[in-house]
Order: sequence, then C-alpha cells, then structure tokens
Amino acid sequence: MDKVVRHLNYYYYGVMALTLIAMTVMYYAWTKQLYTPINRDSALGMAVQYFIIFDALITIPLGLYLIKWRKPATLEKYQKLASARILLVSNAMPLGIIAYFWMANEQGCYMSMFWVAAISAIAWFFTKPTLGKVDKEMTPEDPNIPTY
Repeated sequence: MDKVVRHLNYYYYGVMALTLIAMTVMYYAWTKQLYTPINRDSALGMAVQYFIIFDALITIPLGLYLIKWRKPATLEKYQKLASARILLVSNAMPLGIIAYFWMANEQGCYMSMFWVAAISAIAWFFTKPTLGKVDKEMTPEDPNIPTY
C-alpha cells in the first residue's frame, strides 16, 4: 500500500506544481503585459467563465464520489480510480488561476475565477492519499453496520 500512496502523491503534488507554474507564468505575463486581457463581459469572457464554473460544478462532486461509486476490488484499480479522482477534483485549480489573470482589467484580476480555483483547492485537499484512506476505501462495507 505504501507504493500506491507514493504513486498517488506524484499526482497529488503534481497538480499543485502545475497550478503554481501556471500562476507564475500568468503573473509574469500579466506584469509584463505580454497578452491582451479578455473583457469579462464579452462573449468570449462569458464562455470562459461558464466553462470553468461548469467544469468545477461537474468534476468536483464526480471526483469525490468516484471511489464510492465504482468500488475497486484490487489495489491496481484503486490506484487508477484514486489518480482519476485527484485529477478530476483539482483540474479547476490551474484553469481558475489562468482565467484569474487572463480576465484582468485596470482594477485588477478577476476574483470570481480565483474563488473557483480556491474551491477546487479545498476539494483537492480532501483527495490527499494516505495509508488510512486507502485501507478504509479498500475495506468492504459490512452490511450489518447501519449507515445513517
């Protein structure tokens, strides 16, 4: 099980590294004015907002429920499902950060996209792979224990 947790940690911390790289690159490009920001009230700006918000609304609950829904029988299947959970839940983090800087105007960056990234980061925290979590999720449920 240690091997599974170690493998899943690559995904877990890799998403955070990707988010930090996206934030660094976008901040640099924003301060050096290397791109033209999107007007958040334009059709393209609205489409980007809708895409990122709907992506977060769909993938975060789906990713958090994935293991309970599929019930993996082996560690290999669990590893695949847990890595998919990490990627599903956290994909709105880098997208939200990119949109945060991409929709900047003279007042500053677009905070709504920052909050979407923050919600994804909170959900990402709940996907942290641990030995206890792997053991709990791999143990079959006892039908005699009531779940209220």
